[in-house]
Amino acid sequence: MLAASPTLNPLPGSGAPEGDSPVARVEPAERLVLLDDPQEWSAFSRPVDQRPSCWESSVVFEGMHCAACALTIEDALRAVPGVESVRVSAATHRGRIVWSDGVVKPSDWMQAARRAGYPAVPANDAFANDRRKAELRKAVWRMGVAGLCMMQVMMYAWPAYVAEAGDLTAEMARLLRWASWVLTLPVMLFSCGPFFTSALRDLRQRQISMDLPVALGMLITFLVSSAGTFEPDGIFGGEVYFDSLTMFVFFLLTGRWLELRLRDRTAGALEALMNRLPDSVERRLANGDFERVAVRRIVAGDVIRVLPGEAFPADGRVLEGQTLADEALLTGESRPVPRAQGEDVIAGSHNLTAAVLVQVERTGTQTRFAQIVALMDEASSTKPQIAQLADRMARPFLIAVLLAAGGAALFWWSRDPGHALMVAVAVLVVTCPCALSLATPAAMLASAGALARSGVLVRRLQALETLATVDTVVFDKTGTLTRDAFALARVTTRGGVSQADALAWAGALARQSLHPVSKALVAAGGQAATAPMHAEAVQEVAGQGLHGRVVMGGASGSGGQTFRLGSATFCGLVRPAADALEVCLADEDGWVATFELREDLRADARSTVRWMVEHGIAVRLLSGDGATAVARVADAVGIETAQGACSPQDKLAFLREAQGQGHQVAMVGDGLNDGPGLAGAHVSFAFGKAVPLAQSQADFVVMGDQLAAVAQTVQLARRTMRIVRQNLWWAAGYNAVCVPLAVVGWLPAWLAGLGMALSSLAVVMNALRLAGRMETMETS
Repeated sequence: MLAASPTLNPLPGSGAPEGDSPVARVEPAERLVLLDDPQEWSAFSRPVDQRPSCWESSVVFEGMHCAACALTIEDALRAVPGVESVRVSAATHRGRIVWSDGVVKPSDWMQAARRAGYPAVPANDAFANDRRKAELRKAVWRMGVAGLCMMQVMMYAWPAYVAEAGDLTAEMARLLRWASWVLTLPVMLFSCGPFFTSALRDLRQRQISMDLPVALGMLITFLVSSAGTFEPDGIFGGEVYFDSLTMFVFFLLTGRWLELRLRDRTAGALEALMNRLPDSVERRLANGDFERVAVRRIVAGDVIRVLPGEAFPADGRVLEGQTLADEALLTGESRPVPRAQGEDVIAGSHNLTAAVLVQVERTGTQTRFAQIVALMDEASSTKPQIAQLADRMARPFLIAVLLAAGGAALFWWSRDPGHALMVAVAVLVVTCPCALSLATPAAMLASAGALARSGVLVRRLQALETLATVDTVVFDKTGTLTRDAFALARVTTRGGVSQADALAWAGALARQSLHPVSKALVAAGGQAATAPMHAEAVQEVAGQGLHGRVVMGGASGSGGQTFRLGSATFCGLVRPAADALEVCLADEDGWVATFELREDLRADARSTVRWMVEHGIAVRLLSGDGATAVARVADAVGIETAQGACSPQDKLAFLREAQGQGHQVAMVGDGLNDGPGLAGAHVSFAFGKAVPLAQSQADFVVMGDQLAAVAQTVQLARRTMRIVRQNLWWAAGYNAVCVPLAVVGWLPAWLAGLGMALSSLAVVMNALRLAGRMETMETS
């Protein structure tokens, strides 16, 4: 297996894209050393904020099967000087390692993981998908050999089960045993390879994992049955168990293969979203020709050609062409959006219909996509409290399994040594804690994948557990319940001036400003314009307004009409204070029009609040805006308790008071000025596209415009915890029933293997019910 990322830079002058790099053809140990080049660190690592010389790397560990494997890796890496922290998820096989480049290099801690038996590869490894497919193919071969041999061994074992006394001669029984032994050899030497390899690794490392008791069970069964075959008159000659051995090997391999497939659909859903960027792209040369280069070679200012079906590799602006783009990952919007000349495109979105030329503006870690990947990667390696408890229990539980198997064998040995060993085998196999270690992370990762596909990014899986218990939600106003924009509510004009003309004059001036009020007037003026107008000699006075000359059509120079647009004072008017936001337009003769603006409520704000109230969640509105504006928005969306003129410290104080009264509080803000509140709440949402994702304090980041995503996430969190509890009860109940049956000898080894495989599959398939639920949730 490969042990380092093939996404390293090609050798200078090779001209080959990353996937064709000579790096991919060197030996694993040499490739690990190549990762020590600081230029390669950005491919799988990022600097730790406010900690110079510290890096946080994201890697995938191969060969993992259970929570005990994760603990083994963590122990091995923590023992490396310079490694400051390690976090490994048994469900996703991903890990996050924080290390100091002044003390240790990536090859050092990667070699430590390899020595522990778990090769590490960078999480963005271009060959990861190929290795996953190869692993699946090998698993199918092992399962196929075990299944074929199992059927043949069962055929040879059947006469011994149905024959009456005297029907089967001793020579025939011995021949059938030898035939079964020969057919079991491929199962032991090939199909059981992963179990024995892992067990030997554990013994060398003085560690323990799920494969150790399973391998012991297989070995004991084979040795007992071989002894009965070689020496029919010995203490183990009464019966052979080749049929049981091949059956439970087949069942275990089938279960592991299905788990692998299901893991790709749950945890793999996050990985698929994170690996959306292409390996290479066409870049325009100075002579106008195009060359295909590695994505990591493009820089800001390059012009690239993105073909239909390809993902945009960087943030940029369309220079030529028009197409439809799939931006579902970034916005949660399932419908394609048009992108034409002059419009922005986002890294990670897909070009659907036509080739376009794009000028690159941001690459690498500066793109929004990179920030999203950082959040998703962090979530995929976190461990909820319940999962951490299961991890801590894994090793003691496995030790208890070995002791229980030994005790059962001693109890039965005096009566029948062969039966005693088979009872021990059943205990070893049936009690492996796969279902227990998968119960929580499988459900939470399925939920995180569903949320990510719907435009909600989970920073910490622990937040799903907390969100399920929330009874109070605090909303910010601007940018959360309302959009970052205004809408025109009413236009009042002086006699002889039509509303359309007033809007056209105001819109012409407002086009020269980026103020949110100007944007609202431009939008309204464009809809109402009866004739094209443009403004000249426009000047903007910060905080006051605009003044300039507005002329008809394409005319310029002299003529036109001079206007002022802004506050009443700026326009030279004396008007009484109004509760609503008003903008005035005046010409040389005085007042022309007044535009009353209102905040643009999100379309689903009222239905979201209503859903929360109906489901027992108290809703509060805290805002820094004036009390009148806050009360107006609260009344519009149905929030009974609202407070204006709140500073960030006031919001935090409210949260602390509610928490002191025993409430579980969630905070929903725009992520810009709500940092203390987002950090102080039990669980928090950062809402809005302007959120600085990598620095956000929120547990969830809502990428799109749908406020309903908050209610959907609450609903999904509650469903997730129900699934987790179901899985834990199932795993506990399965062990409570099957362990006593195995100890008293009523559970044969083949049935123990089937039970273990089915218990793991049951919790994973139960969790898989969460993967596609976001689309069907209702918030109205």
